[in-house]
Amino acid sequence: MKLSRPVSWFLLAFGVWSWVIWVTFVKNLVKDSSGLAFDRGHPTAYFWVHLLLAVVSFVLGTVIGGIGLRGLRALRRTS
Repeated sequence: MKLSRPVSWFLLAFGVWSWVIWVTFVKNLVKDSSGLAFDRGHPTAYFWVHLLLAVVSFVLGTVIGGIGLRGLRALRRTS
């Protein structure tokens, strides 16, 4: 299957966007002082659920961005 150039760029941009957004979120999660993420210095369920969401998003962003990158490389070889 061949991906078009716009689709490949979209997938690559989605992967990069995913990393930028979730890295920022995890930094803010770790620094949380509202009591949601940590209770007396111990991680809460809120922390673990959101950390799991971030890890899954990192993995999916990496895979989807990798597909986009492979699509762009394949287009470059054929042109």
